[in-house]
Amino acid sequence: MIDIKALEKNEKNPDTQKTYQEEYRETLKNRGDDPSGVEALLNLNQVRKTRIGELEEAKSHQNKVSEQIAIKKRNKEDASADIEQMQGLSAEIKNMEKVAHAAEEELNHFLLRMPNVCHYSVPVGGSEAENQVVREWGEIRDFKFSPKNHIDLGEALGILDFERASKITGARFTILKKQGSQLERALINFMMDLHTREHEYEETIPPFIVNSKSMLGTGQFPKFQEDVFHLKDTDYYLIPTAEAPVTNYYAGEILKEEELPISHVAYSPCFRSEAGSYGRDVKGLVRQHQFNKVELVKFVHPENSWEEHERLTANAERVLQLLELPYRVSSLCTGDLSFGAAKCYDLEVWLPGQKAYREISSCSNFLDFQARRANIRFRPNAPKAKPQFVHTLNGSGLAIGRTVIAILENFQQEDGSIEVPRVLRNYMGSASEIR
Repeated sequence: MIDIKALEKNEKNPDTQKTYQEEYRETLKNRGDDPSGVEALLNLNQVRKTRIGELEEAKSHQNKVSEQIAIKKRNKEDASADIEQMQGLSAEIKNMEKVAHAAEEELNHFLLRMPNVCHYSVPVGGSEAENQVVREWGEIRDFKFSPKNHIDLGEALGILDFERASKITGARFTILKKQGSQLERALINFMMDLHTREHEYEETIPPFIVNSKSMLGTGQFPKFQEDVFHLKDTDYYLIPTAEAPVTNYYAGEILKEEELPISHVAYSPCFRSEAGSYGRDVKGLVRQHQFNKVELVKFVHPENSWEEHERLTANAERVLQLLELPYRVSSLCTGDLSFGAAKCYDLEVWLPGQKAYREISSCSNFLDFQARRANIRFRPNAPKAKPQFVHTLNGSGLAIGRTVIAILENFQQEDGSIEVPRVLRNYMGSASEIR
């Protein structure tokens, strides 16, 4: 969540010469939200502080009356009037505590639904059409034949079975078979090895089920609760991404400054209801209810978070480079930026079967937005320094299903076979082709 104290202090950002309130009003406007949310937040916070002040004043008066009763009893004086007053005060304070708690809850309810402030470098725009391409890598292959999409390729090779998956479960599920399954496993192992050995991330396999507190910590709840699968009659939810369990690994903890940055890479299946996406990418592997992903998560010092954001993005790009898949990097505009991100780069891989770039990774810097929700802090080494919130970052390193799509379509051969990328061959029993 955003920092309500910073909103109140309203200091100027030296990079933009705008106050925090000005920047947040612009953020809300550019995200398509109501800028008057700034005033609403400030008003709710003022009500909260007023109610707390009234409560503390009443408790102070209660203490004084209690002292008077004790003195009168020691002096064997009549304290019946003071005792009666005390009883009235106690009832009044209980009611005031409820009012103060309600004011606190109302503010928190509002805060949890407010998006993160956008970094000043984020392009302003209303939709993905206004995202800005930052760079491109690789050469798009000039096929001497008409390239097929991954659905036709996978079914013809007998490595993807959509029909039987639909029979077993329903739409938006797939069975991977033979070398298709082997390719999926190879990609998971390759990515985990790359990020642990070359990029020095700590390997993690988290729980694939989390509670609502964890979903609140990373910002999936309460705003996007309809997008996840809930296990009936429990407080358990299937994870939409490993970001949820891995970020909450340090929830409620105070880290040491010298431990930062902390980098985790996690493999997990991901589960998404895809609410609101009906009619889009119904066929194939692009938009599934269940898919595998390798996730990169960082906990960093606030002074280094933008540098670490570039490093994390480069780590995800390295996967595509080694796989020899052409891609581009786009900076998401304000209207396409996720709820919790201050800035995000999308890695978009070229898919010849669709003649389009498709997102394969989103690399985001959340600043202290998630850390405030999950209460993740670090203690600076300076004497008597108070704990500060860390900055959290994450990105796909990469989405496995979409990487399978990219390999099938980019490495297809005229006879329908698939050349195996060189970097994967040791993971596939030295196979050079899928036939």
